[in-house]
Formats: sequence, C-alpha cells, structure tokens
Amino acid sequence: MTQGHLGAEPTPEPMTASAEPTPEYGFPRRRTEAAEPAPAATSTQDTRSAASVKAADSSVASGVASGGKPSGRDRYLDLLRSLALVRVVLYHLFGWAWLTVLFPSMGVMFALAGSLMARSLQRPALSVIRGRLRRLLPPLWAFSAVLLTLMFTAGWNPAKDPDIGGTLGLTRLLDYIVPIGAPPYPWHLGSDSGLLERTWADDAAGPLWYLRAYLWFVVASPLLLWAFRRVPWPTLLAPLALTAVVGTGVVTIPGETGNAVTDFAVYGGCWVLGFAHHEGMLAKFPRYLAVSLSVFLMAFALWWASGHQGPDHWDLNDIPLAQAFWSFGFVVILLQYSPSWRELPGRLRRWDKLVTLSNNRAVTIYLWHNLLITATVPLIDLAYDLPFLQSDAATSALDSSYTLCMFLLVWPLIALAILTFGWIEDVAAGRRPRLWPSGSRRRAFRSRTSDVRA
Repeated sequence: MTQGHLGAEPTPEPMTASAEPTPEYGFPRRRTEAAEPAPAATSTQDTRSAASVKAADSSVASGVASGGKPSGRDRYLDLLRSLALVRVVLYHLFGWAWLTVLFPSMGVMFALAGSLMARSLQRPALSVIRGRLRRLLPPLWAFSAVLLTLMFTAGWNPAKDPDIGGTLGLTRLLDYIVPIGAPPYPWHLGSDSGLLERTWADDAAGPLWYLRAYLWFVVASPLLLWAFRRVPWPTLLAPLALTAVVGTGVVTIPGETGNAVTDFAVYGGCWVLGFAHHEGMLAKFPRYLAVSLSVFLMAFALWWASGHQGPDHWDLNDIPLAQAFWSFGFVVILLQYSPSWRELPGRLRRWDKLVTLSNNRAVTIYLWHNLLITATVPLIDLAYDLPFLQSDAATSALDSSYTLCMFLLVWPLIALAILTFGWIEDVAAGRRPRLWPSGSRRRAFRSRTSDVRA
C-alpha cells in the first residue's frame, strides 16, 4: 500500500531545480516567471525586496532538499494514494468485500507508481532501479526484524515448517531482505488461549506480497516502457490477456511462482496505465470513448465476478480476471479526469497535512498497518478487566462495539509506528530524518514567501 509505493510506494525522487518535464506529456511544469526589464532607477528598499523575492524563489525551486513537496508534485495523485492507503486499512480491519469494488486500491497504487517510474526513467535505468530499491528495502528490513523476532519468540521454527520445505527452504527467509518472492510465514502460530488469534502471523506478513510485485515491476519497467513507446496498445492490453490465461485456470502455475505471475498479470495493466498517463496518451484519447470503454470493461468484470465468486463472495481479490478488468477500467477513469492540482482545492485543503504525511510515510503505513490491527485485540481485551465494565450490559456493549474500538485504536498505533519507524524512509532516500513530515514547515515558508512577494 507507496509514493508509491503505497502505493504501497516510496516517495518519488524530487526533481532538481534544473529538471523540467517533457512539455508534450502534460505533466505539471515548474512555474517560472519571465524576467521583466528593471526600471532605470530603483530605491534601495526596492532592490532589497527584489533580492528577497529572488532568494525565496530560488529556495522554493530547490525546496525538496529540506523535505518539502517539490513544485512539480501532483496533489491529485497524492490524494489518490492517501485514499488507497485508507481503503487498505479499512479492508483489512473490517473485511468488507464491497470495498474492493468501491475503490480498487492496489490497482490505483500500482498505476501511480508506474507513472512515477516513467518520470524517473528519464534518467539512466540502472540508477533509477537502484534508487527505488534503496528507498524500499531499509523500511522492509526494520519491519522484518520486528516480525521475525516475534515469530521466532512465539515458537516458529522455519527448518521444521513443512510449508517452507525443510532446511533447504530456509533460503526463502532471504525474501525478508530482498523480496524476490513473498516472504514465508506460518499459517498458524501460538495457541487458542494466547493473546492473539493463531492467524496473527498470516495477518501481519500477508500484505508483503505487494513489495514482491512492486519489486518486479520496478525491475521490468525499463523494458516495459521501451515496449510501450514502440507498441503502446499491445503493451497496455497484454497483461489483461495474460490474466485471462493464468487467472482463470486455463494455465496453472503452482506455488509462489504462480502467485507472482498472476499478480504481475493482474496489476500489470494498471502499471502500464501509469506510463500512459505520464506519456500523455490518456490525455490525447477522447474522454467519452475512454470512459465508455472503461465502463464496458468494468461491466464485464462484474459479470465475471458474479459467476466466479470465492469464499468472500464479491471480494475481487479472490477473482483475478475480475480484479484486473475492474481495476483497469477504474484507473482509466481516474487518470482521464486527472486535474493535476498543485494544491488541494476548496474543502479538501483541510486534509492537506494528512495527505502529505501519508504520502511521505506510505511504505511505513502499508508495512505496519496489519500487524497493528492485530495488536489492537489484546489492548482492547484489557478493557474487560476495568472495574466499571464488569456488568453484563457493559460487557455486551463492548462486545458489540469491538470492531469499532479496533478502528479507533489502530490510527494512534499507526501514528506511533510513523514516529518510531517512519524516519527510516527519510534515511533511505538520503534526506534529513523527520518524525512527522506533514508539510507544515513547507507551508510556513510558502506563506513567508507570499508576504515577501506582496
């Protein structure tokens, strides 16, 4: 769930003051003011004011070095990433299958990451891949250290776990360092009388598949972008065709390899749609036609899902072909209407700090949220021992509001995780560590700059 990463997705490399996006792609460009001829004579005060404005503009142009939002940043895409992360947390907390239809978060996060990757690939491919890995891996290592310690303490012995494959299967633990595959974990751990349900390890480590998928998309992006620029339509639609083969049982690939190929196929179309957004292809396509075709694809997805429902009925995560087509159509509509905001408009502006924070800590939020949801259970159970909750009515009230209590408690725990581990994202990106990067200093500086200009 990063920038990208949510998605999941690490924060994209900021553009330097000299960087300029390709104009024909329609990506937000840096605002530069044409120099006006100076009057023949100016006062000392005017000269000082002009110098202050010039210095302020220079600072804004290179402002990302201090952790602020780069001026080329698209706040509409930031808002989508924040919504995707919130939806992921809600889905893992409440388990509502209809959330996968309401907002296909993973497809959105992969599309946003694909767009950022296309922009970054204006630089040498190897350095871009190395930069992405540098941003992704240290936060993963911190999470892996905590999770593995908890699982080993709870009695998990990977060498004796038949699902891993014995001693030889211990090499799969390397996926906790570099997620070439989804990291292994025990399906059940602990006892029924323990503090946590026996599936807590599955809950905590299960979402790590996203990092594996993201890693392979990053590695494949130079080739995918090369293919997209030469044969855009086949490259864009090939993942949907591949999903029709590997996601419907026509061809079955067993094990983790099959999971990786299926995920690559299901979300590959969304990743390439990110390329199309960056390259300006979607902007050139007639909107009425794009929306009409998207609605047709989404209708097909719902029709297919209605006849191939899994144990959770309309949960598209269990129906690969429906997930692929629904996510693809949904993302096309979102990116077709992309307004490229430099600032959140109107009433959305009140959420600016949270949007900035969630984008700066997307990897941390995605990695830790499910483990923290699990951690709410023993904390809420402590409430049953409180003296004023000993009556049957009080106990019944707590039982009926248990999930709501989890919802209310998980956000402070996520905030604590941001404070404790979020700074690792800054270190990984080569920035000064920040505890709570909500953009407050950036806005204060911008306000001072506006005063100077006035």
